[in-house]
Amino acid sequence: MALPSVWSVMRVAIPFISVVGLLSMRLVGASQDSGSVIPAESRPCVDCHAFEFMQRALQDLKKTAYNLDTRVRVL
Repeated sequence: MALPSVWSVMRVAIPFISVVGLLSMRLVGASQDSGSVIPAESRPCVDCHAFEFMQRALQDLKKTAYNLDTRVRVL
């Protein structure tokens, strides 16, 4: 039995890999389109989200600092 040459294997493998890649990209794109779309007017701005996140983080840090301070004073 003769083994297939490298070039004949590559002529089959490259188109096969290309087709599989294109199909997988199409499937990924289809999954992103599903779901409901919220209009921009009803969504809060990015700055508002960042500000609220930073406020909550600052409150958490203050609570943690207070708890650590009271623990140190007890010891």
